[in-house]
Amino acid sequence: MNTKQSEGVRRRRSSAEVEQIVKEYEASGLGRQAFCNKHGLSLSTLSRHQKRKQVRAESARASRLLPVEISPARQAEANQKRGALQVCLSTGRKIEVRSGFDAQVLRQLVRVLEQA
Repeated sequence: MNTKQSEGVRRRRSSAEVEQIVKEYEASGLGRQAFCNKHGLSLSTLSRHQKRKQVRAESARASRLLPVEISPARQAEANQKRGALQVCLSTGRKIEVRSGFDAQVLRQLVRVLEQA
């Protein structure tokens, strides 16, 4: 392989390297084209990695816990089921625990749901 061919071969960057490049770009104050030229990077590569960073940030925001209020109707229903706990997820799924539940089973259920 001659010198020109080896210069054209690009290696895959690790996720840590990509994260560092995006941070450097954001801190550089340079325009996208100037930054890419300086670092031998294509605009599409920088754009793709910026988009991935944005998607990860949005995903992290979406998975945060939200404050919960119990409606009066639900409160009355809960009082009738004394000792019951019900969690309604945004997906429509519900987890309900009644008095006398097995705490170990609940721990296992939560572990499985966290992995899903």
